[in-house]
Amino acid sequence: METLETAYETILVGVEGNLGTITINRPESRNALNATVLREIREVLEDFADNDRVGAVVFTGAGDKAFIAGADINQLANYTFADGLAAKMQRFYDFLEDYEKPTIAAINGFALGGGNELAMACDIRIAAEGARFGL
Repeated sequence: METLETAYETILVGVEGNLGTITINRPESRNALNATVLREIREVLEDFADNDRVGAVVFTGAGDKAFIAGADINQLANYTFADGLAAKMQRFYDFLEDYEKPTIAAINGFALGGGNELAMACDIRIAAEGARFGL
């Protein structure tokens, strides 16, 4: 798999053939979603939308325990009322649901809360044996 030149803090990105891959790379927090993860994923999806080589996008999680174990609770502790009203995570899921290229969630462990929602926002979900879902 060809790794893209741009380095990201929380995700790994690659392209193999016509398939773009985004791996949430925070295994120490079971790949929990935070503002940085969402921003980086959106940037990559915008780049993939303009890349004719990418025909579909796969999401997965680093490590063997979790696809995405939900929102990063440490970040949620600092949310304000205004943050809640902004509904940034929900707007991200809406963006993903409307994405113009097919999206696939390759679920390799726990898909909890926001991770389950990300999987549901994808067009196709493929679960490994032992994958677990919860809201």
